[in-house]
Amino acid sequence: MAIFGMNKSRMVDPDGALPGRSTPVLPTPAKHAVLGASLTGPWPDGAKVIYLGMGCFWGSEEIFWRLPGVISTSVGYMGGYTTNPTYEEVCTGLTGHTEAVMVVYDPAVISTYEILRNFWENHDPTQGYRQGNDTGTQYRGAIYYTDDEQRDLIEGTRAAYAKVIADRGYGDITTEVLPASGLTYFMAEDYHQQYLYKVPHGYRCHANTGLALPALESIAQGLDTRA
Repeated sequence: MAIFGMNKSRMVDPDGALPGRSTPVLPTPAKHAVLGASLTGPWPDGAKVIYLGMGCFWGSEEIFWRLPGVISTSVGYMGGYTTNPTYEEVCTGLTGHTEAVMVVYDPAVISTYEILRNFWENHDPTQGYRQGNDTGTQYRGAIYYTDDEQRDLIEGTRAAYAKVIADRGYGDITTEVLPASGLTYFMAEDYHQQYLYKVPHGYRCHANTGLALPALESIAQGLDTRA
């Protein structure tokens, strides 16, 4: 997907970021093309939201909309400085954002652990500002959590997966982990939403390690595993 801009390999400073705009690039989102759900809520009582960056958001979103218990997904830009950025702007590296997937899920059907398992196992979390052939800060791995249970499971699964992949010669995990409450998720343009449903043979990037996350039972000590 790296077809615009300079594929920056370092984060832009806030003072050097593009200014953006006051209006969203997707002001009136349609319903989810696959699930038929809203892309903006309101969500059912008890639903949880998490934001995940794992490279190109086209293929990442498809992974999650296929999972039973996922209520809705969308793609957007998060973790940067520019307000309401366009895709072309994000691809310059001058907004600071990463390509992110918003996942809304029913924890009575699919656990936070299962969401995170699919996250860790479907990309390479050691590549920094890159996934496979896609290079630039907009492809960095990231998790932006919305509650303490997610935060605790992120820490536990990250530590467990770090050991698994280190034993196979991989480097340190570079995933950015931050609370979503301090950030803004800007939805991407309509043509990016559920892109691989609209373009079934479109581009997918899954530069994964091929290694599995340990079972929850083996990493649950000290964690609140209610999901």
